[in-house]
Amino acid sequence: MNFKKLGNTNLKVSTICLGTMTWGEQNTQKDAFQQMDCATDQGINFFDTAELYAVPMKPETRGKTSQCIGEWISKKNNRKKIILADKVVGSSSMAWLRPNGEKACLNKKQIEFAIDRSLKDLKTDYIDLYQVHWPDRPSGAFSGKLEYEYKNSDNSVSIEETLEALNNLVKSGKVRYIGISNETAWGTNQYLKYSEQKKLARIVSIQNAYNFLNRGFEVSLSEIAIREKVGLLAYSPLASGYLSGKYRNGAMPKNSRMGLFYDYWPRYRTINSEKAIEEYWNLAKDFNLNIAQMAIKFCEIQPFVTSVIIGATTLEQLKTNIDSVDINLNKEIIKKIGEIQKKYPNPCP
Repeated sequence: MNFKKLGNTNLKVSTICLGTMTWGEQNTQKDAFQQMDCATDQGINFFDTAELYAVPMKPETRGKTSQCIGEWISKKNNRKKIILADKVVGSSSMAWLRPNGEKACLNKKQIEFAIDRSLKDLKTDYIDLYQVHWPDRPSGAFSGKLEYEYKNSDNSVSIEETLEALNNLVKSGKVRYIGISNETAWGTNQYLKYSEQKKLARIVSIQNAYNFLNRGFEVSLSEIAIREKVGLLAYSPLASGYLSGKYRNGAMPKNSRMGLFYDYWPRYRTINSEKAIEEYWNLAKDFNLNIAQMAIKFCEIQPFVTSVIIGATTLEQLKTNIDSVDINLNKEIIKKIGEIQKKYPNPCP
């Protein structure tokens, strides 16, 4: 396994991070335990969860994922060996997330409620990396668009207020470090600005989608990530499984994410996505590579990436994904990946 420092900290995280959002929905607790055993046996020390997991989000499965992790850590008695990343939701209409149906947002009261519930779910007294899951303001984080759409009506909690609340968690010892997710270049700079101006906790990571079909992070955020040491935790490196090749030619494997929740994940079905996927498939085949491993390795070797978040529903998938650390992408492969990107630039933003 490879390791990198988390931002400007001395915390070394595995460059492969174990994604967990299927536990409690597609996967049982037994499955989750097997995956965590497998991951740690292969050197992974970094797990990512969120207060609203499992996914798809619904009241009856909220917290199931983190509870699986908490039970496993309690059984193994290995808390100090695992770096836990958790996330608090931004503005949301999911009334069941907060007491009394209160609208979820990123103010002090709600962040404190969320962290205390997560600590209980995870059976721990601290979180290593606590992240804002998405901005409180309208930002188009999951809209599938590259451009910013300005809206006059914005009653969101300010980044300054959110950062002050997160800073309080660091001061209290409930959180070691903080990060952001699904954020823009402007939002990232706002967090950095306020941390410097007001001497508040500094973000050490940003968790955004990044893969062959969505390389928008490279445009402006990659420079910020490198210069400011706010490394990318790249989620969806396989584009919700499409870059494993299992959905090629209209295939829909039984119990796959798309087979179960097709309408829930439209992000990687666009006018050119299938054409691009086919070219990446053929490229991997030409060099005798597994396409999933090629896709994950490409993310891992980027200088702005700290860790790549992988997810799997079977042990076979998990082992394949983890083994990506051992492959090599030579200059010719990298060049050809670039040629496909130029032909089909960011088909799934």
